[in-house]
Amino acid sequence: MEAYQRIICALDTDDGDRAAALVERLRNHVGLFKVGLELLTAQGAQVIARLTAAGAERIFFDAKLHDIPNTVAGAMRGVVRHGAWCVTVHASGGAAMLRAAVEAAHATADQEGRKRPRVMAVTVLTSLNPTMLRDELQVSAGLQDHVAHMACLAHECGCDGVIVSPQEIHVVRRTVLDPNFLVITPGVRPAGSDVGDQSRVMTPGEAVGRGADYLVIGRPITADPDPIGAAQRIAAEIAAAA
Repeated sequence: MEAYQRIICALDTDDGDRAAALVERLRNHVGLFKVGLELLTAQGAQVIARLTAAGAERIFFDAKLHDIPNTVAGAMRGVVRHGAWCVTVHASGGAAMLRAAVEAAHATADQEGRKRPRVMAVTVLTSLNPTMLRDELQVSAGLQDHVAHMACLAHECGCDGVIVSPQEIHVVRRTVLDPNFLVITPGVRPAGSDVGDQSRVMTPGEAVGRGADYLVIGRPITADPDPIGAAQRIAAEIAAAA
């Protein structure tokens, strides 16, 4: 895999025109494009077809599905029909929900002759810190122990990998020994970048060095006056660390 293919460019905008324009500019400089709730709620799921037409070969459908198993299975069937490369679910939804998501993804893809999307479980949001996890969410385990538990649960339920902050990559790698288990990490910021609303961040080189397969990077690329140049610099840093 080329270094640039590890970059998932987050299209964190509610503007469909801007999202399509970014895809057209960056399609040869990043590996995937992330479509999240902001864009989905503003433009509808049909925006995926528009981005595909603009040149997005692989879509990271960041739906963060989290509901009762039957509802998540129904939503997953819809996601598969949009042709997403991967889709996110919340590991905190529990084993029954995770299994329902995986089973629906596989069954629908097989029935319709599509490629199975990778089901990626969100462990702990990168906006949370250990104090918030303990005091606000009343999770008694430490943050790293909780991430390890969520990763094991996701693996046991058939998920293809996890979404985890760069500071917990090593925890997943030493807990889940399956070499095919993917680690995708948000909270990646080139040195000197504004961390925004992320609490647990790391540079691209550091994240890849710790074992991340893919890096979700948004504003450091999309808000740069030269987004292609920004993506190329990040890819060079990834290549140097790989």
